[in-house]
Amino acid sequence: MARKPDLRRFPGFLAVTLLCLFLLYAPLVIVAIYSFNDSPSITLWGGVSLRWYEDVFWGLEADKFKRAAINSLTIAAAAATTATVIATMAATAMLRAGQFRGRSFSFGLISLPLMVPEIVTAVATLIFFSAIGFQTGILSILIAHIVFCIPFAYLPIAARMEGIEDVYEQAAQDLYATKWQAFRLILLPLMTPGIVSGFLLAFIISLDDFIITNFVKGAGVETLPTAIFGAVKQGIKPNIMAISTLLLMVSITFVTLSYFAGRMGQNRKSNPTGET
Repeated sequence: MARKPDLRRFPGFLAVTLLCLFLLYAPLVIVAIYSFNDSPSITLWGGVSLRWYEDVFWGLEADKFKRAAINSLTIAAAAATTATVIATMAATAMLRAGQFRGRSFSFGLISLPLMVPEIVTAVATLIFFSAIGFQTGILSILIAHIVFCIPFAYLPIAARMEGIEDVYEQAAQDLYATKWQAFRLILLPLMTPGIVSGFLLAFIISLDDFIITNFVKGAGVETLPTAIFGAVKQGIKPNIMAISTLLLMVSITFVTLSYFAGRMGQNRKSNPTGET
């Protein structure tokens, strides 16, 4: 049998990879470094200092950013929780209900927010809210985020469920468990790593979203990304770099937790019952 070609041995592959990584992460590294700059200038280095992090929490604009952060965390937690519940039910219906008419269409409908450009989703959502007379604000942001986060929560949950054979549920029902008991006591605990991974991914997607939020937030309502954008329009200040670095650290933390939760689920595929 012919061996698969090793892409790493292709001429120029390493150089292209390093260039892509540099273009992706160099701006983030520069922002993180200059968030510790003691100088008020964003271009001149004045030594290492935490003054801009202090300014974020106790400076003149601290109250504005605190309110925006609370809004972001509240919306992200509510949107991720709701999206995860819906995604879990959708995955159960798609993967445990057998073949049914419209199954492919349903999967396409769930995946649609991933394929539609975010700006199109934002404009369509705003038009829909305006057409039905729905007042924009915290609730409109929450509804938009729930819809947008469902596919992000669905993918790891469905991937975990696909790795669980239905023989365990069938065995439970053979022992006179109802379908609900088999789901609650057998399938749901086995799905926990995928559910946790889906929740964390949906949470960070909601927390970082700007485009949809900016369209449907209404006047006087700010989340952290929109507050940062509003501050940048008045000029880039070093405290914005500090806020961006903190938001980046939160994002990295949640993505890392989501990754390890997914890995936990993969490691349990070969031993779903946890037996040694």
